[in-house]
Amino acid sequence: MNQARTNRRTVATVATLAAAALALSACGDSGSAPAGGGGGGGDQPIVGLITKTDTNPFFVKMKEGAQAAATEQGVQLQTFAGKQDGDNESQVQAIENLISAGAKGFLITPSDSAAIVPSIDKAKQQGMLVIALDTPTEPADAVDATFATDNFQAGVLIGQWAKSKLGAGAAQAKIAMLDLNANHPSVDVGRDQGFLEGFGIDLADKTQIGDETDPRIVGHAATDGEADGGRTAMESLLQQDPGINLVYTINEPAASGAYEALKAAGKEKDVTIVSVDGGCPGVDAVKNGQIGATSQQYPLKMASEGVAAVAAFAKDGTKPAATEGKTFTDTGVTLITDQAQPGVDSKDTTFGAQNCWG
Repeated sequence: MNQARTNRRTVATVATLAAAALALSACGDSGSAPAGGGGGGGDQPIVGLITKTDTNPFFVKMKEGAQAAATEQGVQLQTFAGKQDGDNESQVQAIENLISAGAKGFLITPSDSAAIVPSIDKAKQQGMLVIALDTPTEPADAVDATFATDNFQAGVLIGQWAKSKLGAGAAQAKIAMLDLNANHPSVDVGRDQGFLEGFGIDLADKTQIGDETDPRIVGHAATDGEADGGRTAMESLLQQDPGINLVYTINEPAASGAYEALKAAGKEKDVTIVSVDGGCPGVDAVKNGQIGATSQQYPLKMASEGVAAVAAFAKDGTKPAATEGKTFTDTGVTLITDQAQPGVDSKDTTFGAQNCWG
């Protein structure tokens, strides 16, 4: 529906921009300064936060961290979100709104890592600092910095764990790959490909999803990172092969849906699910045996450090530096499981619950 709205926008009038700002405020801003307003904070610099959605607990926690950091740093936070994962148009409109508001910079979790780049370029031309959170852009250097989990490593950890848990049975595994969406943003690719490498499957092209030829892979299906999508994707892949015994999921909401589909089919005790997130519901699912292992990431840390970086830039022009040896600022990842496997570093669900979010 965003495309249709774009196609109808034949004249860029002030009224149109105001309507877009109002719509964005309604879907993403529930406590920050009114969208589009550059004032309200006196001399406080404006910092934006643009997430993929405002419903996923990961992004809820990200917003919480950004708001706390904004208060601490003395900046004004404006927040925006897409209507669903993959909603690039709403993110484009959010950037336009922040440019109009005179923001010093913004943090963004790109819904479409490549399609958002022209809008990011426009913001940088206005002198804004742009930081990607969690999901790198394509190309990665389209932004000034990226604060993120090492998503490939997150995938490697759950792949190594699954391979060790299956033992000799790993050679005959039947794997369902529950990915994000058809856009295949870099976070999707990183986790998918990291899992396969950790499990010991040869990658045809590390930057592509679905080009592997290993017969153990039953198939790939999109979930949109949601429980309903995970359920539908799992049902579809079970129709292809009822013998699936290992499920990779892009995140824990998708894992929850996959588990419900397996339970409805009477197969939940015969299948191992692995995931990435480390939210409190996901850690509980690991503790209850619904998920075998998950890679925990830290969205509050991403957002709070990102806001601090924009505040520093607004003060003296300082730009954040990447973690030594990497092209981004690594905010950490920890494998959470109560079934520790030899040779795979992990923490139990007690640790996971102490560090979870959502």
